[in-house]
Amino acid sequence: MKKIKKKKSKVIKKVKIKPLGKIKLKTSKKKEKEVIPLRKSNYSQEDKVEIKKIKKQATEKRVYNLKDFVVYPKHGVGKIMAVEKAKIGQIEIQFYKIFVEKEKLTLTVPINQQSNLRPIATINQINKCVSILKTKPKIKRTMWSRRAQEYDQKINSGKIYELAEVVKDLNKNTDIIADQSYSERQLFEKAYERLKSEFEAVLSVTPEEVQKKMDKALGRNQNLVEE
Repeated sequence: MKKIKKKKSKVIKKVKIKPLGKIKLKTSKKKEKEVIPLRKSNYSQEDKVEIKKIKKQATEKRVYNLKDFVVYPKHGVGKIMAVEKAKIGQIEIQFYKIFVEKEKLTLTVPINQQSNLRPIATINQINKCVSILKTKPKIKRTMWSRRAQEYDQKINSGKIYELAEVVKDLNKNTDIIADQSYSERQLFEKAYERLKSEFEAVLSVTPEEVQKKMDKALGRNQNLVEE
């Protein structure tokens, strides 16, 4: 009898299959932008109109009367001497005639451009200016040409506190001309006279009394010769 050969059965090895991790799908930034909906504006068209109206109401014109003192930034304190009318073409324009005594100058300022004007300071503002004059001057290390430009801008800003700061910073507590350069002295005198004229208008006292008050706050010599 023939021997029947038994076929060897192949042993299948068990292979451990590692579980797959979470697959991250790559999405382009462009697609993400397309998916995100655009946010609506919090303000409607009606709200925008209301905001514009509020801004207009906040900038209402101030009415000045005859003999009122006002400050024109580039020239200082002046007095309204007249309110006149004139026709340019077919347009009727009202304007103030303002006399600046220190410069012997008459300004013509249209009423619709009176944002350039401001009323003179209050007593409280004058007292604060005196306090500023009593403080120590700020010493800056920058070039004089740059400082001179900054001082000139402050003088012509029309802001009384900035004017007081210029007087305080340029004050040398002396009447000796050699202690100041020519341009320094010019800026000091310009700021000093501007501030002095506003003190006079507010306090309604003589120029001599105002000068004593300012010089005392600055610690200057009291025997200064008036120009």
